[in-house]
Amino acid sequence: MRLLTNLAALVAAIALPAAAQAPDALKPAAPLAPVRTATAPLAPSPPGAAQLTAADVNAWLDGLVPYGLDRGDIAGAVVVVVKDGQVLTQRGYGVADVKTRRPVDPTDTLFRPGSISKLFTWTAVMQLVQAGKLDLDRDINDYLDFKIPPAYGKPITLRHLMTHTPGFEETAKHLLIDDPAKNKPLEAVLKRAIPSRIYAPGTMAAYSNYGASLAGYIVQRVSGEPFEAYVDHHIFAPLGMTESSFVQPLPPALVGKMSKGYQQASQDPKPFEIIGMSPAGALSSTGADMARFMIAHLSDGGALLDPRTAHMMYATQNTPIPGLPGMALGFYHEDRNGRTIIGHGGDTDLFHSDLHLYLDDHVGLYLSFNSAGKDGAAHVLRERLFAEFTDRYFPAPNPQTPTLATAKAHGQALAGHYGSSRTSVTSFLKLLGLIGQAQVTLNDDDTISVSALTATSGAPKRWREVAPWQWREVGGDDRLAAFVENGKVTRFSIAGFAPIIEFVPAPASFDAGWILPAASVALGVILLTALAWPVLAFTRWRYGYQPAVIGRPALARWAPRVTPWLLLVVCGGWLALVMSIEKDVSVLDGRLDIWMRLLQGLSLIAIVGSLLMVWNCWTLARSPQRRWTTLAWAVLGAASALFVIWLLIAGRTLTLSLNF
Repeated sequence: MRLLTNLAALVAAIALPAAAQAPDALKPAAPLAPVRTATAPLAPSPPGAAQLTAADVNAWLDGLVPYGLDRGDIAGAVVVVVKDGQVLTQRGYGVADVKTRRPVDPTDTLFRPGSISKLFTWTAVMQLVQAGKLDLDRDINDYLDFKIPPAYGKPITLRHLMTHTPGFEETAKHLLIDDPAKNKPLEAVLKRAIPSRIYAPGTMAAYSNYGASLAGYIVQRVSGEPFEAYVDHHIFAPLGMTESSFVQPLPPALVGKMSKGYQQASQDPKPFEIIGMSPAGALSSTGADMARFMIAHLSDGGALLDPRTAHMMYATQNTPIPGLPGMALGFYHEDRNGRTIIGHGGDTDLFHSDLHLYLDDHVGLYLSFNSAGKDGAAHVLRERLFAEFTDRYFPAPNPQTPTLATAKAHGQALAGHYGSSRTSVTSFLKLLGLIGQAQVTLNDDDTISVSALTATSGAPKRWREVAPWQWREVGGDDRLAAFVENGKVTRFSIAGFAPIIEFVPAPASFDAGWILPAASVALGVILLTALAWPVLAFTRWRYGYQPAVIGRPALARWAPRVTPWLLLVVCGGWLALVMSIEKDVSVLDGRLDIWMRLLQGLSLIAIVGSLLMVWNCWTLARSPQRRWTTLAWAVLGAASALFVIWLLIAGRTLTLSLNF
């Protein structure tokens, strides 16, 4: 869901304790020379490839991006391509402000790269590793002024944080706020609520904003500078990135250059997004500045890192699923067409971006959109731009490998419901995870489909097995692979997700395959029971009818009348909360807490009412005037109420804490 993938930006600077170390070994280097724009081919292209020239790239982009913006209801975009230490092209498309029609200027218009901000955090970590001030394999508690509670008998290290394997559950509260008055210092944000650890460190790829922000806080403590000041002094200044900032709200000099952000271009703009976990997604930057950052990393670290440290950062650290790209230190590998590619994506609620570095070819591609667009059009467009850019300039033959004879057997073994490794088990986000489970099905032609993986048309993609436990997209070039232990699939993923998010089998006790149909039946029974009460009451009054069973205790009589309505209100209330979050992620700033507490209170009453419905069944069963139809419906109603109550409890809607 968009709720679990959206990011936004930064937190105010905080002073560091006097005991923090001073960054004596990290003096700012001299700024780079102004970036030049190349006008001719910079290196030989592979056979069959289009020539990577400014003229060709511009013609290709101009034929694709404006159409995509118009069809997708996206206000504006910036696209930058660098090659061999120069800017090949930097293009602005559409508008930064729909009302004033201010055009997007790649040199002067700021966009929000979202989680691409993490690359600056990881670069800062590697600078301190290079200076001998940080150890990638040391317990991070040694660098913090608060403690991450022990779990699984293993400490969390910076290497775990940089590979998204610390084992934290997903969090969403205070992810994004739009009121600057609610912005808190990074230290306060991290100490407010430490996520539970649901995996042993190093065992599961599960993308973590909290983990990235911890790394930023460690940079702050060890360097002796507030995080955003450190980045300004040691990354922006050496590269000449004068139009970039982690400060939020933006410094006055940059406010007028910031692009508006939209859900859709046809809708009103939204306020500037603020993220408390600033190192995870707070950056505001121009396309031209992002070009400088790409050029540095494509130049063996440039002015940021020495070559040895840079190569360490880009090297694969782990491969969660064999056959799919692995994870580097902060960058994730996106290798395709025989090219070594590292990169990172980034999403706030409004801005959607990607950065790709073709290490072997010294080429970088950055693109950012200031609107989500209709039906998530920005996501589709950015995927298409990356794929077509790679295929156009770095083509590779697509081998026509046959479908394996094991396709049916392995497809059957893979079939079932799967949840995301990026999940929560201690808050109502667990219930959302149930609703969002992906279903793998075996098709008649022995291909498989995954409900969560759809083509541009919205139809599920089909995948055929081309190697043991490895599938290729039918009609495409995406890849899917599964990890099998003791004959059972323990996780699977696709090339684009593999290093950071896995699909893991849903436990039988919380499998959407049976829970969602059962919940639909239970809610249907509860709805009919709720509606039956006023209808029967009116009928009895109108015709003077006396029920067959009389003399029951009042509580037993009233429980099946009131409890169904309570359950409908509770379920409807949670649905309304989720819909409000989907509409505006900033409501997760705490304003929903009172409504959650109200729903929890009503749930407690409904629990008592459900138990009384069971008692009502007992009194009916013992009554000599009972009718079997009346008793059967009472039992069905009580069972339905108990099932919904179980689901609310198992889905973690009833919790003492409202941290999620």
